Amino acid sequence: MNGLEGKRVLVTGGDSGIGQAIAVRFGRERASVAINYRRNEKAAEETAGLVQEELDRCMSEIRGSGATTMLVQADVSKEADVARMMRETVETLGGVDILVNNAGIQVAGASHEIEVDDFDKVIAVNLRGAFLCAREAIRHWIAGKRAGVIVNISSVHQVIPKPRFAGYSASKGGMQNLTTTLALEYADRGIRVNAVGPGATLTPMNKAWKDDPKKRAEVESHIPLGRAGTPEEMAAAVAFLCSDEAAYITGQTLYVDGGLTLYPDFRTPWSSE
Repeated sequence: MNGLEGKRVLVTGGDSGIGQAIAVRFGRERASVAINYRRNEKAAEETAGLVQEELDRCMSEIRGSGATTMLVQADVSKEADVARMMRETVETLGGVDILVNNAGIQVAGASHEIEVDDFDKVIAVNLRGAFLCAREAIRHWIAGKRAGVIVNISSVHQVIPKPRFAGYSASKGGMQNLTTTLALEYADRGIRVNAVGPGATLTPMNKAWKDDPKKRAEVESHIPLGRAGTPEEMAAAVAFLCSDEAAYITGQTLYVDGGLTLYPDFRTPWSSE
């Protein structure tokens, strides 16, 4: 896509699932990629290898592009970790042009039974983490008088309630407002902020249903297109929003959900006919 070659990208939670697909996609676009991970260093190294494979293939076509990859450990819920992660990324890549806030967790449990610590943990990673990373990126861009792009990986559950996942739904609802607030606040500085809202996606986080034919069929029965999405499809949407082709888009959430946010239960009229 136009405008991604040579960009310096930081992807949080880039060691698996959607984050891994995003990192690899930017490698394919000839960008330099910093892959953040919290604990799973082995998976992060695998992602770096996949990204480097894409870069190596592209390098044969454009020698001397200078694109590279790096791994950077950080717990995005911790302010000091985030500051260090941004500092290390800037030092290694020479700067950051694009931030993808992908790191996220979820904890299941009936809302009247879930422990406060578990609720707080989800909010801390999903929402506080996105804010902390965005704040560091924006500080970097303002200090350098540069434009920048942030894409937050949200969820259809920023608008669709998800019973037994109150913390997750609340965090994604907050991310929607964080996206629009930052987009409005920093538009005049050339900083664009958007979100991608994945629907049901075939990632390790969704192992409970994606590897069970019966459960998967039940999930997919609610999706108008009749199937779950892939991490690569989410990554394509992120690449678009970060590209020059989306230069006039800010403050928006692009749902990549097979139509899940179209209220599929209304496919058969029941209230007005």
